[in-house]
Formats: sequence, structure tokens, C-alpha cells
Amino acid sequence: MQQNFVNKVQTFGTAPVFFTAIATILGAIMFLRFGFAVGQVGFLGAIAIILIGHAVTIPTAMAIAEIATNQKVEGGGEYYIISRSFGLVIGSTIGIALYLSQAISVAFYVMAFSEAFTIFFDWLIATISMPDWIVWLLRQKQTVGIPGLFLLTYVMLTKGADLGVKLLYTVVAILAISLVAFFIGTTEYSKSHDFDPFKTRVDVMERPDAFVINPTTSEDANNYGSDSLTLGRPFENDRRAEIGPAPENRNENGLPEAIGFFIVFSIIFPAFTGMTAGVGLSGDLKNPGKSIPYGTLAATLCGMLMYFLIAWKLAVSAPPQELADTSRLIMADIAWQGWLIIPIGLAAATISSALGSIMVAPRTLQAIARDGIFPTPKFNQWLSKGKGKKDEPYNASVLTIMIAGVFILMGALDSVAQIISMFFMVAYGSLCLISFLNHFAADPSYRPKFRSRWYVSLFGAISCFALMFFMNAAYALIAIVMILILFLWVVNYNQDKRNLAVIFQGVIFQLSRQMQVFLQKTEKEKTRSWRPSTIAISEDSFVRFSAFQLLRWIAYRYGFGTYIHYIKGYLSKETNLEAANCKKQLIAMADVSKSNVFIDTIVSPSFTSTVAQIIQLPGIAGKENNLLLFEYHKNHPDNLLDIVDNLGLIKSVDFDLIILASSERGFGLMKQIHLWISPYDFENANLMILLAYILLGHPDWKEATINIHAVFPEDSIDEERERLFLLIQTGQLPISPKNIEFIAQKSDISIKHIINEKSKEADLTIVGFVEKAVEHMGAKAFDGYGGIGNILFVNAAESKEIK
Repeated sequence: MQQNFVNKVQTFGTAPVFFTAIATILGAIMFLRFGFAVGQVGFLGAIAIILIGHAVTIPTAMAIAEIATNQKVEGGGEYYIISRSFGLVIGSTIGIALYLSQAISVAFYVMAFSEAFTIFFDWLIATISMPDWIVWLLRQKQTVGIPGLFLLTYVMLTKGADLGVKLLYTVVAILAISLVAFFIGTTEYSKSHDFDPFKTRVDVMERPDAFVINPTTSEDANNYGSDSLTLGRPFENDRRAEIGPAPENRNENGLPEAIGFFIVFSIIFPAFTGMTAGVGLSGDLKNPGKSIPYGTLAATLCGMLMYFLIAWKLAVSAPPQELADTSRLIMADIAWQGWLIIPIGLAAATISSALGSIMVAPRTLQAIARDGIFPTPKFNQWLSKGKGKKDEPYNASVLTIMIAGVFILMGALDSVAQIISMFFMVAYGSLCLISFLNHFAADPSYRPKFRSRWYVSLFGAISCFALMFFMNAAYALIAIVMILILFLWVVNYNQDKRNLAVIFQGVIFQLSRQMQVFLQKTEKEKTRSWRPSTIAISEDSFVRFSAFQLLRWIAYRYGFGTYIHYIKGYLSKETNLEAANCKKQLIAMADVSKSNVFIDTIVSPSFTSTVAQIIQLPGIAGKENNLLLFEYHKNHPDNLLDIVDNLGLIKSVDFDLIILASSERGFGLMKQIHLWISPYDFENANLMILLAYILLGHPDWKEATINIHAVFPEDSIDEERERLFLLIQTGQLPISPKNIEFIAQKSDISIKHIINEKSKEADLTIVGFVEKAVEHMGAKAFDGYGGIGNILFVNAAESKEIK
């Protein structure tokens, strides 16, 4: 059961959104891997990476800005937007994957934070003699990572997001100082070399004493992927276990070769994906509709500009070989007092990213729990519980920190982090897709103050999903499989939430509207291939199901069916409510039977007025209705007189007409269909044959056979046989002569008697009738079939041509 959100004090403005996002964008990868990218692909290649990366992030930021200015974004940020647009089932599936990404990102950033202490620990080990176990301990990421996580735990569980935001301001200030020191720094290389953007690329490594992470195969890309935390080291026996295996592909000098553009892109791209980090604070913002778009777009554009400048500064300050050498923190070599300021900046960047993730992830989990997504109500209640006036997600924070702790202890985040990046891409692609679908659906209530362009959102969505496979096809497939497993799990435990989201309803409405207008305007080919567009009318929908069954079989594959439940009376508040309730029940019945039938109800004072209204209805499928289905019970033919009395009205609009005479046997075993042809209804024969074949197309009748009987007067049977064969030879009857049983009718035996004898075992008997006979005999034209089961009486407005 969905729970209500707790009222909470919302105090944050736009600044926390901006700083949370920018601190994540200008994070660990900027310090640890961006120089490597410039060295590998050159200045122009780095610019291309920035532009391609922002071809995803800018449309996503614009989509978030658009959606946030149209609807109130509650707690949960991206999850709230996705779930309220795509529905809770799809939204929570993506939301859980997003949460896991955010939670494991805490571990990633804490591990990256420990890298800031590497230079200090290396110096300590080199200058002070200490036992081997202490040396081993200092070289483990967990030595700094676990205490760092405990510190974050204390901050978040005791002080909440307020202190987190204050610390965020502090670390962003340190980050800014580090970047200023980097930009004012000078090197001998920058003084002695002219900058040439076309030559700042390494092709062959020249330093034999440096190990450069330089993968050239997919396996290498996995070992040294986008989220790899292990810095390269000089080849020393006691460090190789930490470094990992050397790349296999080397040049003739035994040195690693330069790597491909998209491998470098996959390493750098996660640096650009922090622009949505601030959206997770939506539940704590005074005005999310203003703060989210302004803060997100500002951080995205500011981050892109900073990366352009950093790429330029790196390219002019160091040769490509040194930039690509991950054994050194190249930004520290370039910056003013870089040996001190850059490691502090790295620590600030990673801790700020960790703070951002640890503030956002629990709020995502809390929002999911408040939607009642998890299997047990107690677990949902425990996770959704908040603390204090600001409803801090205390329990969700505990679980998040436990997950992060497990991954820190594991220590190897390379492969996991790449899958996480895929989950983020799925979330970003979903946000762009939501924006595009809202444009296409043209919902009048969708009126954002900030409006992106549909083609920008579509491009962003396509780019997200395409880049997943460009970055790493294997991890993209793994991420998709995991999303599908999550979806099936959510569906299994949330049967009551399987509703079609409004956004999809709007898209379907627009597609249907445009297709119907197109079909109406298109000049229709003269009917050569008949396709049923059937309307069934019944006031006994909850007494007998035969009419509904027959309609769903007809509409299963080859045609379209509209079932209308008739309520006799005048339209009023009471009858309108009755009609709505009946419609709801019938839709549920249609859903259980897995039918393709459109359900509706009508309130009308008489059967004649009902028929007059219904035969004028436009076709739901964009095709004019052409077949009318009535039903009565052979033992209680109360409504047969109404059908007969309105036959002239029905035929005035050239409808084909079928009347189902139901029996106690129903449709039996659905094994045999008997079709009867007589000399009086050749016009009906093709329609009867078509209906029989249409029924065989439904799985319920897949084992059935059609038996065709042709009955003619005894004295003219040879003549009628030749006539029938001629119709078959000319293609006017699509049957084989060997499938027809010819029966001679004696003068003292009626056709009805023969049908009763021959078809008493049939599950459905199809018989033609002509209008003149009904006009002459009335309801008695349908009497005399008591010895057989269900009968379908068929009258064609014109002979059907079967190709």
C-alpha cells in the first residue's frame, strides 16, 4: 500500500543543488584520469570526449529542468520524476537500480579519497623503518576508506543533510583553491614549447621506467576501466600485486601502445555524469521547480567549461608521454605548490562526491519505500521512517552505509563501477525519454516554464543507450539483464501497481488520433479483402457469455471488436453510475480472458434507439464498422423479437449481420464447425466460410475442423452441384469440392430436420438466412433447431470476395 509523504521542513535553495552537482562533476576522475585522456587522444581528442559526453548530459539536464518546472518534485529526485512519469512499476525498477548505483558510488568515492593519501604513505614507508604488517596495512585502500566511511556515517546520522551541505561548501571551496593553484602553475615544458593542438597525443610510450594503464583489449578495458582506482606504479616486485597485470599488447621496445578513443571515453565519461546529483535533494528544497533546473543546468555548463580549460592547461603544460603516465599525479606536477594542494583537492573532490552520494542515495531509497514497492509492509515502513522535523532518512542511511561498507571491504570496484555507470546511463536515457514522450503526447496539463526541444530530448535518449554499447557492450548487456530481472521482481510483488502511466496513454492517444485521421483521409481501396470490424450488443452480459466469447474469437487476430452492454432506461445520474460499474466489470472480464475487445456501455430507452445509435458509431480502429452481432438464448428467446423487428433498420446501412442462438451446451469442446450451404443463400456462403476460418485462427479452436454440407432439392441436386463447382472453379468459393458433402433433400423433409440430424455433434453450426424469409416468417425463421448446440445465423450485405 502506498504511503503518504511526511510533512517536513524544506530549507535548501539553489546553491546546494549546484554545489552537489559541480563537486561530483569535478571529482576523482578529473584528478586521476583526465591527464591520461589528454595524453592518449590529444587536446582535440579530449575536446571531442567532452563534447560527446555532454551530448548526453546537457539533454538530460534540460529534460530535468523541463520536468521539474512542470510538476512538483517530491523526495527521491530522479526516482520521483521517473516513477511519476512511467508509472510505479517501471519507475521503481529504474529507481532501485539507480539507488544501488548511488549507494555503491559512496564506496567508490571513499576508495578514491584514500588515493589522496598515497603520496604521504609512500613517503612514510620510504623514510621510516616499520614492520612489514604496517607497510602492508598502509598500502590497503581500506585503511583510510573504512575510517572515512565511519566519519561520513557519523555526519549523516547525527547531523543530517544540514551539516552535509555545510561540509559540502567547505570542500567545494578547497576544490576551487586547488583548481586556481593548478591554473596559475607553470612548467618548463610550457615555457619552451609552442602549443600545437594537432600534435598533443602520445602514440608510443617513451618512458621505460613508468607503468601506464594502457588497455588495448576488452579484457584490459575491464582491468583498467572508467572507475579504476589503482594508480600505475614503477615496476617493483613488491607492488605488482597492487598494480595488477600489465597490458598484453606492447610495441617492439616492450612498452604499452596508445589505446582507442572509445576506451579512453569509457574511462573519462563518468566524470561528466554528476549533473543530476543535486536532484536527489528535491525533498529538502524550498522551490524544487526553480532550484533543480537552475542548479543542474548551471553545474552542467560550468563543468563543461572547466573541462575545456583543464584540457587546454594540461596540453600546454606537459608532454603527452607524461600526461598519459598514471604513475604520477600530473596535476600536482603542474600546479603551484601542487605536492600539497592537489592531494588535498583530490581528497576534497572525492569526499564531496561521497557526501553528495550519501545524501542522495538514502532519500531515493526512502521514496521507493514510501511507494510500498518492497515485498513486506514492515520493511517499507522501516525504510521510509524519517528522523526529526526534516524527516532525515535515518534507516535508509544505515542500509546505504552498510552496502557501501561491503564494497569497500571487497576493494575491487572496477567491474562493478562500470555496471553502475550503465545504470546511470539508463536513468539519464529515461529522463530524456520522458521529456520526449511528454512533447509527443501533447498533454494540455504539461506546461513547463522551461521547455527543451523534442529533438534534443530524443537525441539525448538515443545517445545514452547507444553510448552504453560503445563504452562496453558486455556491461551494457549485463545492466539490461539486471534491469529486466529487477522489473520481473517488482511486477511479481506489486500486482496492484501494474497501471499504464499517463505519459504512455497520451502517446497512444496521439498515435491513435493521427492514424485514424490518416485512414479517414486516405482513399480506401474497394473492399476486395474483407476484414471484420464487429459491434456486439447485449443486455445479458452478466447472464450469458456466448456473445462476448464469439466476439473475442472474431477480434483475436483478423479483425476488431467492440462489445456494448445495453442498459434499458433513460440517462440519469443513477444509470450513468450503473453503466460505469458495468463497464469496469466487463473490462476486468476481458482482461482475464486476454481478449482484444473494446468495451463500452450504452443507456437507451429502447432497443430500436440503441441499434440506431450504435450503427452510426465510427469505427474504433479507424475502419468503418461492418458487422453486427446479436445473441439470444434458444430456450428463452425474449430479445429475438426485438432483433427481428429492427432487421430493416440494420439492413438500411448495409451491415453484415450475425445472430448467435445460444444453447445449454454452449460451444462444447470447440472441435467441430459445421457449415451449411443451400441454394437460397449463396450470397452468404463466402462470409460464412470466412467466419469459420477466422474462428480457427484462435487458439481455443486450433484443433477444430470445418465440415461443409451443401443441401439441395433431390430433383435439382445435379444442376446445383455443377453450379457450385463452377463457383469454386472461378474462385468465388474458396473451398475444395472434396471437402463438401452434398445432401439431396427429399420433398417431405425440411432442411432444418437434415441440419438437426447431421450437426447434432457439432460445437458450432453456421447457417445462412435471407432477409425476405425473416420478413415473411418473423422469429419463426430461427426456430426448429432444438436438436443441436450453438447456431450462428449469417446474413451478408453483399457477397464477399475471397482471394
